[in-house]
Amino acid sequence: MIAGLLLAAGGGRRLGGRPKALLSLDGRLFVERAADALRAAGCAPVHVVTGAAAAEVAERADLPGCVLVPNPDWADGMGSSLRAGLASLPPGTDAALVALVDQPRVGAAAMARVLAAHRSEHTLAAAAYGGRRGHPVLIGAAHFAGVARSARGDRGARAYLAAREAAVVRVECGDIAVPDDVDEPGDLIDLP
Repeated sequence: MIAGLLLAAGGGRRLGGRPKALLSLDGRLFVERAADALRAAGCAPVHVVTGAAAAEVAERADLPGCVLVPNPDWADGMGSSLRAGLASLPPGTDAALVALVDQPRVGAAAMARVLAAHRSEHTLAAAAYGGRRGHPVLIGAAHFAGVARSARGDRGARAYLAAREAAVVRVECGDIAVPDDVDEPGDLIDLP
């Protein structure tokens, strides 16, 4: 069982306080698009970590079959959301495919490609763009506790993966996805 774990808790401070989960592209909320992509890639279950505007996400977003995981500590950064998400996964989960809500041009094709790198509970894999590691990231269950211990601030699993760089399978996705984050108002203008 490979779970999808969508980190969607951010408050969009640099976007004037517009929570990224509630931004839209082509008439669909970012959170809906990303959760759908995780499901289409083959993840089950899909857990969505919410924080800023959690009640509004629960009310407005169409997220069939998803488990909403509220993170009351979302303002502490992505690390707290990653910890909350990993803690929410059911027993028997073999791995988690971690995606970010603010990367709307990383879709199901890239997620499925990274998911295909799963070999065991010890797997560590990440999408790569021109050789540079990015998201989504596949974390085998044997690494959940270590990732949770190291996830701090806005770094998420970065330090954990960097310490195990030789073990991280890089899955090139630059031909099928664009990993640009939506962080500032100008980033929205560049979306297709």
